[in-house]
Amino acid sequence: MAKSIGIFVTSPLHMRHVMGVTEAAVAKGAKVKVFFTWFATHLVKCTEFPKLCAMDGVDVSICVDSYKKAGYDIEDIPEGLDSTKMATQAQHGAIIEDYDCYLTL
Repeated sequence: MAKSIGIFVTSPLHMRHVMGVTEAAVAKGAKVKVFFTWFATHLVKCTEFPKLCAMDGVDVSICVDSYKKAGYDIEDIPEGLDSTKMATQAQHGAIIEDYDCYLTL
């Protein structure tokens, strides 16, 4: 298992997979970064989202521009996040540059 994995989430259909891959990676001691963008920002309203944010060794952020375009108020910060995790596409770049493995869902 790699020491780190970045998960770039663009589809609202894969929360079960995001959770499963993240849980497996954390169980193996990997550092995980999950970035939600485009239509996947709807997943912040899933009951699993705060659980994902609360996992040890997991860094979760969302694209604030996509969140706004999906119809959400950017002042309504999803449960589990703080304002610093309402980010830009630079988070995607960080996954590409800083993580051993890259997964798109």
